[in-house]
Amino acid sequence: GIPVARMVEGEIQKLVRMEERLGERVVGQEDAVRLVANAVRRAKSGMKDPGRPIGSFLFMGPTGVGKTELSRALSQFLFDDESAMVRLDMSEYMEKHSVARMIGAPPGYVGYEEGGALTEVVRRKPYTVILFDEVEKAHPDVFHVLLQILEDGRLTDGKGRTVDFRNTVVILTSNVGSHWIQELSGKGEDVVRKKVMEELRREFHPEFLNRLDEIILFRSLGREELARIISIMLRELNDRLADRKITVTVTEPARERLAEIGYDPTYGARPLRRAIQKHLQDPLALLILKGEFREGDSVLVDADGNTGFSFRKS
Repeated sequence: GIPVARMVEGEIQKLVRMEERLGERVVGQEDAVRLVANAVRRAKSGMKDPGRPIGSFLFMGPTGVGKTELSRALSQFLFDDESAMVRLDMSEYMEKHSVARMIGAPPGYVGYEEGGALTEVVRRKPYTVILFDEVEKAHPDVFHVLLQILEDGRLTDGKGRTVDFRNTVVILTSNVGSHWIQELSGKGEDVVRKKVMEELRREFHPEFLNRLDEIILFRSLGREELARIISIMLRELNDRLADRKITVTVTEPARERLAEIGYDPTYGARPLRRAIQKHLQDPLALLILKGEFREGDSVLVDADGNTGFSFRKS
């Protein structure tokens, strides 16, 4: 971490208000946001082991509730760059030989020149958020690599170079036990956590779990959270249309219909973005191209009939 004395006033203020900043993008996961913010502040104020990554987290929970979004938001917050996030899908690392793909093949083997999918990225971009998705699917040898990052803050790649992970944030996601989060959603945090942890301990080695800064549970999203996510997405849409000086207002019945179409108990809020694309952006793009809405217009979107949407100037 950067010593507090050397931090600019602006950066200190930013860290103090970190929950607020991340919460603008990640809805309904206040506990997760708080735990991540606390860990980052510990690192930045010099309280963590300087030889380890800035933070290491295991994000638990069902699909589409904000695990990837929090990773992206953290990347934007820490490194001013959402693309400073590397995502590795662990279902592609199920075989013993997949370690070579991650850290690079040793001399004389196929792929030696290319370097590793993980080590190459971090070598070139040492300030980054690394997302290991569905980590339970990885081969045990891949876990040795992860353990090495968490313990030593560095890896040796296939070419014998040391790659420094001390300026990275390591995030692992897992669906292990996430059915408990859905099944026991009204039962209180402690009950859910106990069940999830029991399943985690059966799945992962204690030395791996003990190395993580935080094991974080993401809750299932309700109607209220969906409404807030829709507001965020509509704000993004208006930001994109700002160049054309067109503003879009969506009525309450239309928002409710979007929530209905875009929510799926299995995939959480993931289908919501597609629903907004299909029912709002696509027809709107067509109307703008046809010249029905022009620069300076305000568009009112309302629910129409049983399933549709109407677009008119307001």
